Amino acid sequence: MKALRKAVLPVAGLGTRILPAAKTTPKNMLNLFDRPILAHVVAEARAAGIEHVVLVVGRGQGAVEDYFDHAYELESELAAKGKTALSDLVRADIGPPGAISVVRQMAPLGLGHAIWCARDIVGDEPFAIMLPDMVMDASPPALAQVLAAYDAVGGNVVAVEPAPAGETHKYGIVALGDPAPGFGGRLAAMTGMVEKPAPGTEPSNLFISGRYVLQPKIFALLSDQAAGAGGEIQLTDAMVRLMRESPFHALQYAGTTYDCGDALGLLRANVAFALKDDVHGPAARAIVEQALEAAPVIRPARETRRG
Repeated sequence: MKALRKAVLPVAGLGTRILPAAKTTPKNMLNLFDRPILAHVVAEARAAGIEHVVLVVGRGQGAVEDYFDHAYELESELAAKGKTALSDLVRADIGPPGAISVVRQMAPLGLGHAIWCARDIVGDEPFAIMLPDMVMDASPPALAQVLAAYDAVGGNVVAVEPAPAGETHKYGIVALGDPAPGFGGRLAAMTGMVEKPAPGTEPSNLFISGRYVLQPKIFALLSDQAAGAGGEIQLTDAMVRLMRESPFHALQYAGTTYDCGDALGLLRANVAFALKDDVHGPAARAIVEQALEAAPVIRPARETRRG
């Protein structure tokens, strides 16, 4: 079983769920408390031992690449003013030379197509996928939990979590087989995946939540994968094909997921990360409490009866 060294982050999406905020700023460069959303996800990858991060970007997303490089003018200005701590903070997310690669997705053809664009950089080795919209607050980090499961069972592993009650029809739901030993029943063999099952037909309440380990065979499958839902090349469709020849396991990871591709999800994440910050947490709590006290009560609008 090959060691896992690389992670692919598909960041090329248009951010339609969070427009107009993502009109000129890439959605994953929007702020999550004290740094961009993407910086939190890359930090998770590094904390899990990932050596090489591959960012799949789209047109107009140069800010993504620039963030993980030196800003010499800014750093020099901070150094000249003796602001060493701030200069160190600016450089903290950069990482060592050669640890990040950037590849352009030439057209918005779906998640599967974005992953396929990274094929030459990943090569013939297993790799992780991290959906950067999904920020996972966990200890150990969510990807580290998935990699521990991969080390135990090999093959392909996906992180899953319970869908909100009554909302399984909105997600890709997994069907499970026998549990694997050593993970307290949280790791089980997968027997299938169903995309947005009709209510009452779902095989479980667990949905795929944004962290994967896949074998490189997925690239060959994606190369001839027909367009699926929305006319796009869907990663899930290729994963269903891969399952026929390579084992899959699902890990119910321990932590909290924040969907930062949604306006309310990003708000929820900002509040949560601010409140738990070691330095600013108490002040953030006071700000939130003051805002709640001052906010007017908003009641749902009544429906207007006709006739």
